[in-house]
Amino acid sequence: MKIYVSRDMASVALGADDVAQAFTEAGCDVIRTGSRGLFSIEPLVEVETADGRIGYGPVGPGDVAAVLDGSHANRLGHIDALPFFAGQQRFTFARCGVIDPVCLDDYVAQGGWKGLDAARALAPQAVVDAVKASGLRGRGGAGFPTGIKWQTVLDASGTEKYIVCNADEGDSGTFADRMLMEGDPYCLIEGMAIAAHAVGAHHGYIYIRSEYPFAIYTMRLAIERAVQRIAPFTLEVREGAGAYVCGEETALLDSIEGKRGQVRAKPPLPALKGLFGQPTVINNVLSLAAVPFILAEGAEAYAGVGFGRSRGTMPVQLAGNVRHGGLYEIGFGITLGELVNAIGGGTASGRPVRAVQVGGPLGAYFPPGMFHLPFDYEAFAAAGGLIGHAGITVFDDSVDMAHMARFAMEFCAVESCGKCTPCRIGSTRGVEIVDRIIGMRPPAVMPANAGISLLAGGAEEKRDPSLRWDDGVLGKALYSRSPARIDTSLDAQSDLLRDLCDTMKYGSLCALGGFTPYPVLSALDYFPEDFGLAKSVQEAAE
Repeated sequence: MKIYVSRDMASVALGADDVAQAFTEAGCDVIRTGSRGLFSIEPLVEVETADGRIGYGPVGPGDVAAVLDGSHANRLGHIDALPFFAGQQRFTFARCGVIDPVCLDDYVAQGGWKGLDAARALAPQAVVDAVKASGLRGRGGAGFPTGIKWQTVLDASGTEKYIVCNADEGDSGTFADRMLMEGDPYCLIEGMAIAAHAVGAHHGYIYIRSEYPFAIYTMRLAIERAVQRIAPFTLEVREGAGAYVCGEETALLDSIEGKRGQVRAKPPLPALKGLFGQPTVINNVLSLAAVPFILAEGAEAYAGVGFGRSRGTMPVQLAGNVRHGGLYEIGFGITLGELVNAIGGGTASGRPVRAVQVGGPLGAYFPPGMFHLPFDYEAFAAAGGLIGHAGITVFDDSVDMAHMARFAMEFCAVESCGKCTPCRIGSTRGVEIVDRIIGMRPPAVMPANAGISLLAGGAEEKRDPSLRWDDGVLGKALYSRSPARIDTSLDAQSDLLRDLCDTMKYGSLCALGGFTPYPVLSALDYFPEDFGLAKSVQEAAE
């Protein structure tokens, strides 16, 4: 009997290895796959039957007999029929959780290499034109059109050209890159080989953070097995040390070159002078992994899904205090509320949703009143947010948004490469300003539980009401460090914080300092009561 058990790291953390071992000892033929993406049912076990694969989950090592005779209480039936999966449009993750990730025969049987074969039958310009026509945009940051980037590298002159995959994935609450590398590595390899043919590159690098050891192992094994299939293109994996700023493309290039990861000034663009000074394509994992579908099925098939200028699908990652955490791939245009409530099932705590952060630690916070927003690059930009890597972190009504704004500034201060003043110094000053505001606000503005959720659904830090700006220990300590006497009113401090955010947004060298204001300003705008302010900017204007 064939049994399928995920070896995705999230599944392993929940005990999948022990479950797989128990089925092996029972005499079953166990096949390890990637994860299907719904972590609330992991460890998931699928049993191959004459009617297809039947799922059970969560399953423990002691449940072997109940699974094999079909009596297990967590029998799910056909996985594809579950509402969470039935509503998805899986272009990029179609094979993830279905096949043995490093089995070439499985990959071929599920349509693998069709895109590469189609691309190599075309001239490079025709491949670039197909990517342009698909409407594919970068899936890791600002959503720059992928085809335009490829066209620039194709037209550039150089003694060598490179393809670089940004698999650093440093955003909290995101895991799509890791899931794909662990569950369908050949898809990424195929996408990079297509990019190489399109622009005339002969070598590529996959930059993976060291915190992803199994993704690194899986990618290296897959590259070794695919050497002949992608020749003359060659690939290698480079490990990053975990610096968040190395998710920025130029800092990433410096890291690959063996230097300290610091942001480069632009111009020149990496497409013209990138890795080792040569024209370089730098794309995120999800951007490159979308390319095989486009070349295999046609640009029209990809462009036919989506919303406005946001075409194709987006693998959305639901995390934090959410009932059904996991990966959900769907066409652009679904609303934020549908993602959080209908698909995510609301909060895991059962309390009302108060805020969601979209786009990682530098993304904006949105209240339920903004849940009508369509998941679309332009719609989010107009609302003062960004989609980024499409991570959604959910918070319930126990969260203190002033502390979350402080976290954003502190995160920037810790992760800054230090090259530019607005990011390096501005983030530190930002922490100090938010600390003043927290110390000044009256106890009445605190959330109902008189505490804050530092982690969604996790640890709480109780606020000592004696720590007040005007007469408390915290306020006096902060005030004594101030170089000159300042206006200590809440309004003045909030104005100062906004002014600082404006400087960081427009003066920082890269998106780390430039995007840090997004969570801070959105917290101020939508949750002013947590800062001791009576009205939001919108309410005051009205």
